[in-house]
Amino acid sequence: MKLERKKIYGGVLLGLLLFWPGKVLAHVFPDHSEPRVGSEITVAPRMIKIWFDGQLEPFFSTVHVMDASGKEISLKDSRVDDRDPSVLEVSVPPLSPGKYEVDWKALAKDGHLTEGRFLFTVKEERKP
Repeated sequence: MKLERKKIYGGVLLGLLLFWPGKVLAHVFPDHSEPRVGSEITVAPRMIKIWFDGQLEPFFSTVHVMDASGKEISLKDSRVDDRDPSVLEVSVPPLSPGKYEVDWKALAKDGHLTEGRFLFTVKEERKP
């Protein structure tokens, strides 16, 4: 009987060890953004927002927007939203038609850093 209990406890412990670290060592990844990754839009945004699948550490999470020449055009007010700690945002000036790159770094509350980039295009609005 004692041997069976040890096997059961051992199995439970092994199961916890296999599944628990995935949560502890989780990174945050983008869920969606506005504008959307790779999108072509005709109305330029005034703010770029990225929603992540977990809470961000505000001090080390940043987002920057560059124009086609690689010059940063964001207003350097990158921040985690006070009301939703899974949202990273930055303001941009009025954008002209062209391609833009969004570079982000996100630090999860557990200390793991992820980073990435995506493009979007502002197209000139066609007049009928």
